Amino acid sequence: MINKDKPFSFDDYDNENIFQKHDDFQDLNHHSIENPAIYSTPEVDDDDSFVPTSSGSTTTVQNKDSNFVFFYGTSASGKSVILSAILYYLNSFAGVLRPKLGSPNSREAHVLLADFFENIKKGILPNRTTRDQVTRLDFVFDPNNKSKKVPPISLSFLETAGENHNEISRGGKYVDGIEAYLNSDIPLNFIIVTSYDRAHHEDAKIVEFLDYLERKGKNLKNVNVLLVISKWDKSGNLGVDNEQHLENFISERLSMTNNRIDTYNLSKTYFTIGNVQNQAGMEKITLLNLDSAEIIAKWLYHNIVGYDLDYEGTFWEKIKFSFSK
Repeated sequence: MINKDKPFSFDDYDNENIFQKHDDFQDLNHHSIENPAIYSTPEVDDDDSFVPTSSGSTTTVQNKDSNFVFFYGTSASGKSVILSAILYYLNSFAGVLRPKLGSPNSREAHVLLADFFENIKKGILPNRTTRDQVTRLDFVFDPNNKSKKVPPISLSFLETAGENHNEISRGGKYVDGIEAYLNSDIPLNFIIVTSYDRAHHEDAKIVEFLDYLERKGKNLKNVNVLLVISKWDKSGNLGVDNEQHLENFISERLSMTNNRIDTYNLSKTYFTIGNVQNQAGMEKITLLNLDSAEIIAKWLYHNIVGYDLDYEGTFWEKIKFSFSK
């Protein structure tokens, strides 16, 4: 994770003995001057004393050699569910997903990945993200596509609690851990999540986030952004009848966001994890559906590499693959 040096602080020292107050200063006529505001520093006999200079408390991004995926979404919007579904699809159907060796959080990524996969098979939804922390998961994805045009890639997923996204409202800013990634010169892909039942309440917040990215120098015309309407199963369907169905929903519930998406030619889709039912006060997956996770995973890979994850190969590769079957 992010390393943060502790800044030098004078609070670590006994200030009462460093400075001495003199109540018996005298004027030219040797009359005592009692002035509580006058202080002096005692002489120091040890000439070898050294006071370190603070290196600053700005958080920096470590291990930049990756493709970063930043999730935006308010509390309970479904970010963690989407992330776990993407990882499960990549590792179960599209190739092999493994923690990136040498990354500072490789063990955490391995544990969280195991938890995701174990829980999703049991129908258990992932836990909510901790506030004021950036969950960073570093992976290497090896596609099972044999074409040389479809190479392995490094992926770093970034997620934070929905409450943290409220901090940028009305000119505010994120905590340093989040700011560090948005200020760094790293390849960033943004997945903006809002749920089917809350989208109409979050239109202005999403636009505020897009404006925030612009102020950070992220030209939206050149940035990979995907708007995802999560919990689409609450519409009564696990998919959309046609593309216009989704278009109508977004233009009606997210009119300002939709205008930005269309103006900058950004992408939009829906997501559902499948059938979800409340059992003993806990929501559980009763039927897993990875169709929408596949759409998001393929969008992500194509925008990073420039080729589709299921690219059939060049002309000569097709001939070669035909003989290997």
